[in-house]
Amino acid sequence: MTQTKNVTDVLNSTIEALQSVLPFTIIIDSPKLFKSPIAGHTVGVLIGITGDFKGRMIIDAEKEMISKIGEGMFGMPLQEEMLESFAGELGNMLAGNMSTSISQKGFIIDITPPTVIIGHSKFSGFEKALCLPVNIDQSGVLNIILSIEM
Repeated sequence: MTQTKNVTDVLNSTIEALQSVLPFTIIIDSPKLFKSPIAGHTVGVLIGITGDFKGRMIIDAEKEMISKIGEGMFGMPLQEEMLESFAGELGNMLAGNMSTSISQKGFIIDITPPTVIIGHSKFSGFEKALCLPVNIDQSGVLNIILSIEM
């Protein structure tokens, strides 16, 4: 298989995960290519990817967006420790669904436990990454950043 098809499979599996996990109307913009480093927002979740694909998934958003997602899923806004815990669980749900979807296409991958990053940050240590901007219910953007090494 070609590297382009593999990246397309990862992107499509990520989109399927977003559509199955998020209980909102979402509009997914075209992926954008980034080079290291990337400036993060106020909440980030880093999940490692191993197996046929190696790399990282970073979920990047403002605290208000993560709280809105939590409110949509649980019926109440989330703050402080609950917000941080939910951010990690959201990362688990998205990466877990993505890995299940990609495994159904014949690939073997695994994910690491999430690392939650609070506060503005800078992500580096990769050559290139794709950013998948997800507009959620016309109220904000959640960025899914994929750095995949083939």
